[in-house]
Amino acid sequence: MKKLPAYNLQEVLIVLAIIGILLLLALPNLMPLISKTKSMEAQIQLKYIYNSQTTYRYMYSKFTTELNELDYEAPKTIKDNGTGNYTYEILDASNSNFKARATAITDFDGDGIFNVWEIDETGTPKQLVKD
Repeated sequence: MKKLPAYNLQEVLIVLAIIGILLLLALPNLMPLISKTKSMEAQIQLKYIYNSQTTYRYMYSKFTTELNELDYEAPKTIKDNGTGNYTYEILDASNSNFKARATAITDFDGDGIFNVWEIDETGTPKQLVKD
């Protein structure tokens, strides 16, 4: 019977422990990147609301406060078994301006602060509360 070269259980466990320690050291440095990536969802959805509001204004000469009038359906949130991390609402609308807000429903970095973005008739998303 010929013996095959292989790693024993202790060697494999030591390598896994080292990898785990390295991940724990790297994770705090990656948290801002994770928050920034998740905030892209809010920016993209707010840009879509802005484009829909602009189209609505061309048609009706005013902005609307109702998302369903824009044919906009927000992505299902993670609380509703979806993938969305934000809720969306139109705060104010008149003939010449509007303001829409995206509010995070989860705290991305665990510090108790929820990310908030807004967009208005200028079309530039602004971060009000940084997570």
